[in-house]
Order: sequence, then C-alpha cells, then structure tokens
Amino acid sequence: MSDTYSTSIRIAATPEEVFPYFTDADLFVRWMGDWAKLEPAAGGVFAADINGVPIRGEYVVVEPPHRLVFTWGAAGSEVLPAGSTTVEVTLAAEGDETLLELFHRDLPADEVPKHASGWAHYLARIAETAAGSDTCPDPWAEAS
Repeated sequence: MSDTYSTSIRIAATPEEVFPYFTDADLFVRWMGDWAKLEPAAGGVFAADINGVPIRGEYVVVEPPHRLVFTWGAAGSEVLPAGSTTVEVTLAAEGDETLLELFHRDLPADEVPKHASGWAHYLARIAETAAGSDTCPDPWAEAS
C-alpha cells in the first residue's frame, strides 16, 4: 500500500525567485543536500546526495515558474528504490509571496512519517534561503 504526503509553506519571495532552488544544483544544495546534479527537462536527471543518502530520479514535468514533477527514491534501497515515488511542487504567487505546495506520492506507508519530518525540515530551509537569508549549515548533515 502506498500513500501521499502533502504540505504547504509560504515563502517571502516570488515563484520566479523560488523555482530555481529546484532546478539549479548550486541553489539546491543551499537548502537540501551536499551535492546535486539537476537536468531540469522532462526525462532529465534529478540526483542529490542528502546526508549520505543518494536520492535518484528524473524530472517528469518542468513548467517554470509554477510547477515541477520529479521522481524520487534512494539508489540501492529495496524499500524506496530510485525513482519509485513522485514529488510534485506547485508555486503560486500571493502578492509578493509564494505558496509552495508539495505532494509526495507513492510512498510506502512506513516511509510517510520519515518524509513528513524531512520535508518539514527542508521546506523551512528553502523558505529562509529563497527569502534571502544566509542559511546556516544543515544540522542534519552534521549529525549524519
């Protein structure tokens, strides 16, 4: 059985300012992970190392600056294989802010709480970073 995790967060930046944090490897690692290779086009590589976990997938939909869909999973995992789940991110302008909505689909039920915790942690970091804060090193990275 698989489930979907969904959440949203307001970011003090426009969709045009937030979108590149999902498509530019240098910006991506400012809020999540320590390495990324991103090829933001349908069928392009979505790869990031996040605290020692090799996340691998591909972009499915890239519609700047309002929507992204990419697959997600951990290379070598039997529970959550590379590309086995789907993440959809929508960015809606609300004045000079952005409402970011995230849906992580096809998660094994046991993985939902872990991903809920992870997305809460990392979306708070993208909100700070995209709004112009110089985020500190990820405390989760230091713990791994």
